[in-house]
Amino acid sequence: MMSSIKTAWTWIDDRTGIMQMLGPPLKHHVPRNAKWWYVFGSCTLLFFTIQVVTGICLALVYAPSGDSAYDSLLYLDYVVPGGWMLRAIHAWSSNAMVFMMLVHMTQVFLHGAFKFPREMTWIFGVALMLTTLALAFTGQVMRWDSDAYWGVGIGASMMGRIPFIGGWLTHLILGGPIIGGDTLSRFFSLHVFILPGAMIGLIGGHLMLVLRHGISEEPKKGGPGEFVDKATYRAAYKERMKKHGVPFFPDAAQRDMVFCGIMLIVLVVVAAWYGPIGPSPRPDPANILVNPRPDFPFLWIFAILALLTPTIEDYLIIVAAPVVLMVLFLVPFLAGTGSRLASSRPIASLSVVLLITGLLVLSWLGVTSPWSPHMSAWTSDAVPPVFVKGRTPLQLQGALVLQHSQCRNCHSLDGLGGKRGPELGDVASRLSRDQIIRQVQQGDGNMPAFGKNLTAAETDALAAFLYSCHPPGVQPATRPGAQIKQLIELDKARANN
Repeated sequence: MMSSIKTAWTWIDDRTGIMQMLGPPLKHHVPRNAKWWYVFGSCTLLFFTIQVVTGICLALVYAPSGDSAYDSLLYLDYVVPGGWMLRAIHAWSSNAMVFMMLVHMTQVFLHGAFKFPREMTWIFGVALMLTTLALAFTGQVMRWDSDAYWGVGIGASMMGRIPFIGGWLTHLILGGPIIGGDTLSRFFSLHVFILPGAMIGLIGGHLMLVLRHGISEEPKKGGPGEFVDKATYRAAYKERMKKHGVPFFPDAAQRDMVFCGIMLIVLVVVAAWYGPIGPSPRPDPANILVNPRPDFPFLWIFAILALLTPTIEDYLIIVAAPVVLMVLFLVPFLAGTGSRLASSRPIASLSVVLLITGLLVLSWLGVTSPWSPHMSAWTSDAVPPVFVKGRTPLQLQGALVLQHSQCRNCHSLDGLGGKRGPELGDVASRLSRDQIIRQVQQGDGNMPAFGKNLTAAETDALAAFLYSCHPPGVQPATRPGAQIKQLIELDKARANN
């Protein structure tokens, strides 16, 4: 049997020359110290392959039309055997691909692997990152739920702000003046045909450049390749690979396969535990209670747009975004030579730290979205017992007014409720009773005025209740800032205990 298989393989190789094509890529030499730092690129390719395979399977059932797309997802989740798992693997591998892509680019940047002669390799990598993000965004639209509907609306609004061509781009993306069935058809074409084709082409070009210029060594103090000099680097690198390099297969490929195997197991476990992402409620522009949010890769953008004023948004979209992209593409030309050690490039290291910290903070804000009212808080979050125990009838009446007037949608009591406005559990330590009444009636900042919505009796009861909300051991305020010193002393006493 083995002889027959060998004979068949020899015949196939003779007719196709497959080993002649695969031999150089598999046997090309890589640095001996290119170890676990260098597995992220292969893992990104693994997740893309999973995307392609699962995407083909999903396309056999998915109906890319405005009136059937949502129902086809439900059919996949509840009728097709294993359909929910297929959707889960596809969705979570998309997030994993974006994450692994960012980790890979961070490693390349910190190791200075973008420097001469690998400038084009970095440029192809940036293009791959943008294409990956585009695939993630169009994939979210495929769910055609409320998140997708409002996500497309926000994206179209951002494009519409581009001078001169904004209106044309918006019409091109939406397939008309409004979001409809034509919009989904266009995004389906992007997600299934155009972007994957571009991705495959960019991956091929990226791998070709990796084979041409090789993989850079892990930079170490006084080690080979620590400094990049255009006059000597290329010849010195080739000499080092001849003397000390190891073939990619099986030496380096073993680590790639181990890491990819572990990540594949993690992906399957996460997909089985959490299930598919979405769909959220059906798209309905008349539903004002929906609280849409994007998928993981775009939570930071969601947070930025929510926190900035409309005026600053224009500069962010029209000026800042293109400048950042241009800088990314120009990185190898701005710092193409010199030391590759991260410790010798403090500006680069600090930039990475600030960028990662900013993305994590903004993504967390995107998850919690404290600026969004908790629209069901007035019915789902009861007043904590500590705030009604021992209260007078007037104060209890005020607690009812607080609840029925939906104040809890924006304000929390002991952490329960909305986060848009200040916590009310200690409001009496900050504001006097007169200030509370004035705030309720006239509003201030983001808080609307309720003077016309509440009667005098309701306002009086509400103020009485709120004026009873202060920490134990702290007297309610009688004038602005009167209790600050008392609160500081109380905090010090609690810390000492």
